[in-house]
Amino acid sequence: MQIITESVQKKFRSETSQIPDFQVLFNDQVFNDFNTLFRSIPPQKNYHAAAVAGPFHGRLLPKASLDFAYCSCALNWISEVPKAVRDDTSPAWNKGRVHYTGAVQEVFEAYSNRYANDIGSFLEARAEELVSGGLMALLVPAAPCFEHSETFYTTQSELELIGSCLVDMAKKVKGQHLFRSYFLILCYVFA
Repeated sequence: MQIITESVQKKFRSETSQIPDFQVLFNDQVFNDFNTLFRSIPPQKNYHAAAVAGPFHGRLLPKASLDFAYCSCALNWISEVPKAVRDDTSPAWNKGRVHYTGAVQEVFEAYSNRYANDIGSFLEARAEELVSGGLMALLVPAAPCFEHSETFYTTQSELELIGSCLVDMAKKVKGQHLFRSYFLILCYVFA
């Protein structure tokens, strides 16, 4: 945030002698430890910091209250695991895997549709929160999509390794089937 606010200050210095105060609002889920976040902020910052708890897929702030919105590496997180992926009677059931990597087309499409809904909600919410002429910068992780056959879709990802480790851990837990069915990663890396 320091780099962004310094850049804006430099722009203001070149155009006017008045530099505005900056208020930076950090957002994360309600259960996040915001104390850790605030301890990591440099003491010599050139902005006022506050936290806004809640899911970023919806509105967080009043209409027309942001001049600049910045989202770094969060937009690949979806709001919920698609219901069809958790239903063992659905063609999109993910058979106990924690991610869609290596899944059939129905699983891939379920995650893709959930992502499309979430990104739409995110953009609509920010459009309401930004002032007229406001700016938004987004850093979004993405990976190319590879189709291996008519029914097999995947992205290359470290989530395969994480999923394998979680399944191994679940094998050591009583009720492992339930564990694997409900521990699904809320992440979609779009192509």
